Amino acid sequence: MAAGQALTREQAWPALPLAEWNETRDTLHMWTQIVGKVRLGLSPHVNHWWEVPLYVNARGLTTSAIPSARGNFEMNFDFIDHKLDIVTGWSRPMNIQMYTRSVAGFYREVMQALDSLGIQVKIWTMPQEVPKPIRFERDVTHARYDPNYANRFWRIVASVDRVLKEFRPRFIGKVSPVHFFWGSFDLAFTCFSGRRAPERPGADRVTRDAYSHELTSVGWWPGGGDVKEAMFYAYASPEPAGFRETRVKPDKAYYDTKIGEFLLSYEEVRTAPDPKAALMDFAWTTHEAGATLGNWDRAALEHSE
Repeated sequence: MAAGQALTREQAWPALPLAEWNETRDTLHMWTQIVGKVRLGLSPHVNHWWEVPLYVNARGLTTSAIPSARGNFEMNFDFIDHKLDIVTGWSRPMNIQMYTRSVAGFYREVMQALDSLGIQVKIWTMPQEVPKPIRFERDVTHARYDPNYANRFWRIVASVDRVLKEFRPRFIGKVSPVHFFWGSFDLAFTCFSGRRAPERPGADRVTRDAYSHELTSVGWWPGGGDVKEAMFYAYASPEPAGFRETRVKPDKAYYDTKIGEFLLSYEEVRTAPDPKAALMDFAWTTHEAGATLGNWDRAALEHSE
């Protein structure tokens, strides 16, 4: 692509059939968990676990600055040159190449690189939020990396990130960053009413903190398990009466009673006449349903124009 030339639709919203990159997805999921756990292990706790996620940057995903005894450092997934960069203020960047290799091999090289930089961190090596987890140091099952599909994945995440960042200024109350959760492997954005939510009986510490206040949330997930394609999702917590019966946009969006969320196929968005407008409609109408039915003070929380 020539310098300064706008992205084509296919470049910004490429096809991502799950069946064609499922093994790469699973391996990359584990690699992001390794890096995410490094950030988690060294960062002070923030409400709703906002010290956990990764963020979209110019070439992939980044931890942003992580504090350590030697100073700040960051870890950046580069899905153009296919490497993980570890950048510090006291040494040259270290590069870990991303290619078809096992999770165990990637984990070993990451931890050796951190140790060589004088960064001391201990992480829990059991993956989270996945069925039948295998400890990173033992995982030779997940060992596939297709650079083409990894790049497609990042380009979609970058496009969704841009749209959600344009949606964010409509809401002037408390909001989350647009961030990538490595546990669930999804990009998400959340708005809050400012009121505490009812306690969830039996909820663990993570869930209690994440859902301590009323919220609406929208995001994108590449699919997996019983969901055989990439999906946009949106929900309200606690879910107000009438929410699931609301008509939202675009017309192909629907409420999935099993998951308890509105869903919209990524394929429907990427092939829409205007993918950005379709995603904006989905984000806004699902938020509006949750905020209106939940009796939020919308006049105080949203721009009127």
